[in-house]
Amino acid sequence: MKLLFDQNLSRKLVSRLADIYPTSSHVQFHELEEKTDTEVWEFAKVNDFCIVTQDADFAEKSRLYGSPPKVIWLRCGNAPTRQVETLFRSGADAIQELLNNPALHCLELY
Repeated sequence: MKLLFDQNLSRKLVSRLADIYPTSSHVQFHELEEKTDTEVWEFAKVNDFCIVTQDADFAEKSRLYGSPPKVIWLRCGNAPTRQVETLFRSGADAIQELLNNPALHCLELY
């Protein structure tokens, strides 16, 4: 499964994490930056993306509707891109478990 970074995260994460998440993308690359959460949700669902966000709304949608799409909710606040990258690298096993386990719908990373 591919990661789709939400508008509130840097586009640089796509290239910085390409070695472990090579098929990832950013909402801006799909002209979704001005779209509603529902439209981003549907795009991710149809295109087999896991949404990566700092927005609690996507985590709430995940609780209500399950998956797909799966959601990675970053709870680190407005952290620098380097710190978010480190969080993804250190959380790689948990992220892989989320992506592989059909019973899991949302992962919170701190």
